[in-house]
Amino acid sequence: MKRQFSPIILVFLLCFALSGCDKGFEEMNTNPNASPLVNPAFTFTKAELDGAANAMVLLQGTMQYTTSYNDVAGFGAKYVLSQRSSSYLAFTNAYPKEINEIISVINTIKDDPAQVNLLSASRIWKAYIFSRLTDLYGDIPYTQAGKGYTDAIYKPVYDTQQSIYADLFKELEEAALAFDAARATFGQADLIYGGNTTQWKKFAYSLMLRQAMRMTKVDPAAAELWAKKAIAGGLILDNADIAKVNGYVVTGQDINKNPLALNMLNSDYIQANGNSNTEGGKFQDVFINSLKANKDPRLAVLSVVYINGRPDTSAAIQKGMSAMLGSKPSDFVTYSEPNQRTILQLNSPYLLLTNAEMNFLLAEAALRGWYTGNSAAALYENGITAAMQQWTLFGPAGIITPNQISTYIRYHKLPVSGTVAAQLEQIYNEFWVGVYPNSQEVFATYRRTGFPALVPNNYVGNATGGKIFRRMEYPMTEQNLNAENYKAAVARQGPDDFLTRMWWDK
Repeated sequence: MKRQFSPIILVFLLCFALSGCDKGFEEMNTNPNASPLVNPAFTFTKAELDGAANAMVLLQGTMQYTTSYNDVAGFGAKYVLSQRSSSYLAFTNAYPKEINEIISVINTIKDDPAQVNLLSASRIWKAYIFSRLTDLYGDIPYTQAGKGYTDAIYKPVYDTQQSIYADLFKELEEAALAFDAARATFGQADLIYGGNTTQWKKFAYSLMLRQAMRMTKVDPAAAELWAKKAIAGGLILDNADIAKVNGYVVTGQDINKNPLALNMLNSDYIQANGNSNTEGGKFQDVFINSLKANKDPRLAVLSVVYINGRPDTSAAIQKGMSAMLGSKPSDFVTYSEPNQRTILQLNSPYLLLTNAEMNFLLAEAALRGWYTGNSAAALYENGITAAMQQWTLFGPAGIITPNQISTYIRYHKLPVSGTVAAQLEQIYNEFWVGVYPNSQEVFATYRRTGFPALVPNNYVGNATGGKIFRRMEYPMTEQNLNAENYKAAVARQGPDDFLTRMWWDK
């Protein structure tokens, strides 16, 4: 005897079965290690780590500190056309990581007056992140950045660099003025200043001065206005106030290691024998020759040559490698490379903005008549002193004695009887060495001032016709996924290539 079920009963049974299958479905598909809510302290820490790590290490080669005989690894020094995608990385990494992270923090705390110090630090860090990005690419998504999660804006417009700069100044000024000593801070979740609001305020004004000086060619009046505001607000002028990411460790997850040291070690120097350098990297001859010619005491701090497998810092044997090499030279082991005891320490701090940089910028401001608190010559010498002293942060191998510093300054005085141009050249030659290894900042200052007067590496197959590039190229993904806004930016700014000059680089 066959049983007959009406359609209504079948539907009922099916729904019952499905409801049984659905039981526990939500729990099974929920990540127990994730939270639907933003933890401001945790996310701020992550934004600091990601923002610091997103540095264009290839610019070490462009500013002629390092090089490689390998065409692929040597893109920064050789500008090899086939490796142009290397320039996409800062853009590609920034938006899904530090930009989304810091905007999430800001959105979570912006309406709570009790969180004003957390908000101010977050706004300053956001300004730092975007300033670095726009200085590499020019026009970038800014006002609509990070709104994919909150407003379903998946194709953000590109803001002009000029408008981005205007908003960065506003953000820095408002954030610095809003700090309240009576309110809570991020505390130990803040890897830069541990929640110290006085130091965060100095970071804000120091970043303001950095960005103001960017505009000396395109808008000198605005540059002067904001430079004077920054100086009046209070700058980083002591070693204790250096903006740096602290707390890196030698072991554990890579995100907790100094990002520059980690990159350089993994790329080349992990074997520490001078010969087994994976990507063929060494210090470039331009940098080493300059340090040697100037009898610079930083040579022994930064550079080693391996003799019988042991590092030797003797000045006489240091030798930089040419960026024009296309294959491993037979004497590869005899070339200088970074010192494992200083620049390659995984637990060393990562310097973001230093008192050395501030003193050099103030020296230029003094030459322009924008600052009268000290002479350009005194500020220039303060910059050299601070630049040498900062290596003590890297341990005993980084110590440069007061006598070494004073002797160096004695033979490298600012040519105050010369032209302003001659003095600027001297200031920014010292800036090139003094701000190392912050190659991205040196790259920006080089484009603005022309100093140091580096000779481009006209390597066969380069992407720039033998010129040092002026900007990075937008990722191909932007052309594919955000084509309309990408095209609008290119039409406004100029061709999406390495030699197009951005707004302030005129």
